[in-house]
Amino acid sequence: MKSRRLFAALAIAATLISAACSSGGDDTHGVNADGSVDLSQVTLHVGDQKGLALQALLDVSGEGKNLPYKVEWSTFTAGPPMLEAINAGSVDFGGVGDAPPVFAAAAKSQIKIVASYDSGAAGNAVVVPKDSSIKDPKDLRGKKIAVTKGSSAHYHLLSVLTKSGLTFADIEPQYLQPADALAALSTGRVDAWTVWDPYVAQSELGGNRVLVDGTGYVKPDSFYVTGSKTLQNKANAAAVRDLLVRIQRAHVWITNHREEWAKQSAAITGVPYDVTLLAVNRGNFQDHPLDDATIAAEQQVADGFSDAKLIPGRVRIADFIDTRYNDRFTS
Repeated sequence: MKSRRLFAALAIAATLISAACSSGGDDTHGVNADGSVDLSQVTLHVGDQKGLALQALLDVSGEGKNLPYKVEWSTFTAGPPMLEAINAGSVDFGGVGDAPPVFAAAAKSQIKIVASYDSGAAGNAVVVPKDSSIKDPKDLRGKKIAVTKGSSAHYHLLSVLTKSGLTFADIEPQYLQPADALAALSTGRVDAWTVWDPYVAQSELGGNRVLVDGTGYVKPDSFYVTGSKTLQNKANAAAVRDLLVRIQRAHVWITNHREEWAKQSAAITGVPYDVTLLAVNRGNFQDHPLDDATIAAEQQVADGFSDAKLIPGRVRIADFIDTRYNDRFTS
């Protein structure tokens, strides 16, 4: 219940910037009498977060131009509060890492994973102060470690601990949002911080060092998630399809224009150029279908949290997957 209350409180705070409600609750809005759709009648409420910078990516790549539907954006500190907002119906669509859908599924949220892409493992890391005595993951025993609960960093930390013969009972987890975690690491209130890019890059350039990144610990998939009710509306579902196609093209663009992205996005997001460039140069943006291997890997994430008793009971990830957009890779 504590995590549910935390997620709800963060979601409410984050979505105050968007007063409108998701159109997912109306199954016929934007659908003509003959069954065709009128995308001009659709407004997608899309969640964004600093680490993914989806709005900036669409703008800089040009894929955000001439949309046949309206988009209203809400900004979140991390994936868990975004998925709470999607479950509540105030957001239709958003991108997250591997762990947030698991926590949302465990809370029986009304969400569906609709797309996935390889975002790269090197952008996930456990960082420590440069002069820290922590040299090996096994040295994390007994240490205070900052992590955002329910985030991709949460699973990365779990995986690092497990492979080192440790459990969460062997550390003192400090559940903090990224800005608070960075301050805690900088002032010595925590010994280590597990997080994702661009926060990893920000921390490195601020004088900290990476103890271990995600390579060998996580399958570096990120996901796009919608509300179940959003997909029940034919027009909304069509708008989601169009948005996913644009995101896929934007991912191709950023792969070939990394330095240009770093320059232009810095002015939009406020994330410094050098931080963005470091993050994007080790990132990956390879879209792929929600295939059996991807679903099995996400099930492994769910089972890991369940085995560690970090979520209540077991979760069947397949129940929260919608593969209707896989045909983007075959058509």
